[in-house]
Amino acid sequence: MPPKFKRHLNDDEVTGSVKSERRNLLEEDSDEEEDFFLRGPSGPRSGPRNDKIRHVQNQVDEVIDVMQENITKVIERGERLDDLQDKSESLSDNATAFSNRAKQLRRQMWWRGCKV
Repeated sequence: MPPKFKRHLNDDEVTGSVKSERRNLLEEDSDEEEDFFLRGPSGPRSGPRNDKIRHVQNQVDEVIDVMQENITKVIERGERLDDLQDKSESLSDNATAFSNRAKQLRRQMWWRGCKV
């Protein structure tokens, strides 16, 4: 059983919509946007609008540089943190070994004192 809201289009409806769409796209309606995309900007190159664009582009470039530096610093910081974590684990292991050895030595010295 077909779904309730499913509608089948016939060939006339499909070709008619394609033809109307094609007609709309090919009309002789020349926009400024279309001209811009087809031919590029036609205004003066050093106008105030281009200065603003250039200024914004410079700001974007500066932000990109800063973000690249920040990413580099974060990566370096992560490496330093890994090294620090490894050193702290090693120090903890050495401290535990030292504590155990100190307990053994204390017991040895206590027995030695008892024997004397």
